Formats: sequence, structure tokens, C-alpha cells
Amino acid sequence: MLLLHGALGAASQFGPLLPLLADRFQLHTLDFQGHGGQPFPERPFSIHHCALEVLQWMQERGIEQTDIFGYSMGGYVGLYLARHHPARVGRLFTLATKFDWNPDGAAREAAMLNPEKMQQKVPQFYAALQQRHSPNNLDELLHRTAAMMTALGEQPEVTLQDLAQIQTPVRVGVGDRDQMVSIEETVQIFRQIPNGQLAVLPATPHPIEKVPLPRLAAEIQEFFG
Repeated sequence: MLLLHGALGAASQFGPLLPLLADRFQLHTLDFQGHGGQPFPERPFSIHHCALEVLQWMQERGIEQTDIFGYSMGGYVGLYLARHHPARVGRLFTLATKFDWNPDGAAREAAMLNPEKMQQKVPQFYAALQQRHSPNNLDELLHRTAAMMTALGEQPEVTLQDLAQIQTPVRVGVGDRDQMVSIEETVQIFRQIPNGQLAVLPATPHPIEKVPLPRLAAEIQEFFG
């Protein structure tokens, strides 16, 4: 199983989850370019290029197919792969993945990534991000991520029509206290996927650090079996 992190995230965030799954799965993680200290690419960030990074990672290790657990943006990348490279994805579990991308919503999300405002309003979070992505320039990561969100608002990289073409078994998960991803948009996506399942995790907000990991591990084990 390959675990894919979210925007502004890193593979290191899965550290507390891995021991809960290690006896059942062969686990892998990766850091997308520009994240977790990985060098920035010359191109802009996009879901398409994140998917290509996954395919390259698999090719380098001789992996023909893998199950995927994708948190937040990682789930969006997983859906893109399941749509455009279905033979490479066995099963897919997404959690806290935002699907409802439109210009107004994307503008709101991008505005929250203003480095100056972030340092003023949430200095501890800003410092934690600096440490997570060192030695990269955090402000550049924030600007690139905001630009990707803006682009998704203008043209989503996974559409409702794309979801209807996905034959891969997909469990779409969301926390009932997630303030970034609504249950309603998650249900809409679940209903579009032919082999979709829905999981609503109780007492679960958006940040992966606050997700009840024993409950999540049980959901993953039950789905991937």
C-alpha cells in the first residue's frame, strides 16, 4: 500500500499510523516534489504531475500495481490515477479529500496560504511547516500550492464525468467535524463512483494529526482486507 500525503504535508505525517498497519500491509510513502525537503520542480504544481511522480516512483521499484491511501490532496491524486491509469491502482481509500473546486472556493483556500498573514495569525503552524519542509523555502511552497488551488478552481483535474468512469473500488472517507471538506460534497462524489463506498469518521476534524488513528486503521484494514 502506498500512502500519499496532502498539500503542505509530508510522508513523515504518516509515522504514527504506520505501526497500526505494518502487520497487515507492505507500506510505502513518498514526498511529492517541493514537500518534505524534496527539491522544487521547474514546472508549477499540478495533480497531473503529482500522478506522474507516483508512476515514476512505481517504475523505479518495479511495482506494477499498488493499493493507495490518499489523505486530502493525496486522495485527489489517487482518483486521478484511478481514472487515467486504472491498471496501476488496486483499491483506493481517500480521506478528507476536497472535491468541490470552483473559483470562489479556491480563492478562499488560496488566500489562507498568504505567508505574511500566516506568520501573523498562526505563527506556530507556520514554524511547524518550516520544519516539516526544511531546507525548502516555505513561502515558495505556499505560493505554488495557492497557485495550484487557483488552477483547480478554474479547471478541476478530476471531474464528475471522470469519477463516473472509475471502475476501481474506492472508499471515500470524511470526518464529521471536517471544516474544509463537507460531508455533502463527499456524498456527491461517492454516488458518482460505480464501485464507491462511503465512510464518515466520527469526532474527526480535517488535520491528519487529529484523526483518531485506531478508527482509521480499522477502516483501512477492513477495506483493503
